Amino acid sequence: MRKLALVLLLLLATRLHAETGFVHADGKFLADASGHKLILRGTNLGNWLVPEGYMFRLEKGPQSPREIEAMVNELIGPTDAAKFWHEYRDHYVTRKDIDFITKSGFNTVRIPFHYKLFTPDNEEGFTLVDRVIQWAREDHLYVILDMHCAPGGQTGANIDDSWGYPWLYEDEVSQQQTADIWKRIASHYRDNPTVLGYDLLNEPIPHYPALAKYNPKLEPVFKKLVASVRSVDHNHVVILGGAQWDTNFTVFGPPFDKNIMYTFHKYWMPPVQDAIKPYVDFRDKYNVPIWMGESGENTDEWITQFRALLDENQISWTFWPYKKMEAKSAPVTFAKPEHWDEIVAYAARHAGMGDTEKSVAVRPSLDDSRRAFEDLLTKIRFENAAPNESYLRALGAH
Repeated sequence: MRKLALVLLLLLATRLHAETGFVHADGKFLADASGHKLILRGTNLGNWLVPEGYMFRLEKGPQSPREIEAMVNELIGPTDAAKFWHEYRDHYVTRKDIDFITKSGFNTVRIPFHYKLFTPDNEEGFTLVDRVIQWAREDHLYVILDMHCAPGGQTGANIDDSWGYPWLYEDEVSQQQTADIWKRIASHYRDNPTVLGYDLLNEPIPHYPALAKYNPKLEPVFKKLVASVRSVDHNHVVILGGAQWDTNFTVFGPPFDKNIMYTFHKYWMPPVQDAIKPYVDFRDKYNVPIWMGESGENTDEWITQFRALLDENQISWTFWPYKKMEAKSAPVTFAKPEHWDEIVAYAARHAGMGDTEKSVAVRPSLDDSRRAFEDLLTKIRFENAAPNESYLRALGAH
């Protein structure tokens, strides 16, 4: 009788999700509001709310958001830099971008974000994301919210804008702040069915041997974050990523939430079944959905092969990224601004404040720096960018 009662409760939960219009976990797959199997096909809006150096061709310069922001402050001054970043976030993703994603045949966008845009004293994140969610709703796209930069840092590398160490696993204050921000976000979006779910921590814990000691702490942190979300929102899927850049699922025990999905990221490996076997096995063992949240940065041939492999295994995916400078491995690319080579050269050789005299001697002129960042604001707009048709074909777009 107890087993029968449990089955009835699970069926009731699934029905309630369907009746309220939310995507939900249904065994090994997601189901849409009508209860039909849903396979995600999408892209990541990277470099929008979390700038990354390599996407600006700054491979030998600043990489993390705060490092890039410091360089812009240095080159055009803090007042103009603050104005630049507000305009940058306003222009980088527009209605035209969302329309293009839809017309290309995708059904999902993942939005990486920095926690600082959603703190109680900062409403900019909600303003920007609300706008995209509204466009996505009108275009019948789903949105996944991804905390790319968590308080304290979940990786300790440039991608989480941390201080060079994954303090999240050592610092209870950072864990509480992360939980509070997720609660704030979940409270804001709990009744919005366009939002598919919450990707709680992007690529936690690098593959560095010295940091493997934090693997046992990852799932307990996830449980805190899920509890915080569930205190205000039972409608949305919660998404957990494996350790070692979202590759290691051995850190997980049995699923601890009824509406949960697990995400893995895979780059630069042979696009063969063995590469995804651990995740398929995990799906089969625990009867839960899995999602390939990031891959890409490769040739069209590789993208074609890996995308086909995922499709054959009925695995949802969102390739990385949607747009970047002078890129072949993205659906959309934008050109270098004028004077950008000067910015790149300066960024590559610039040292710390102890080297100020030499830095001032070789920095681009203020006029050239201003023109470069003004032109960047023009170049990033969709109407001035260009689609990569061969890459889109590799992703199966039409």
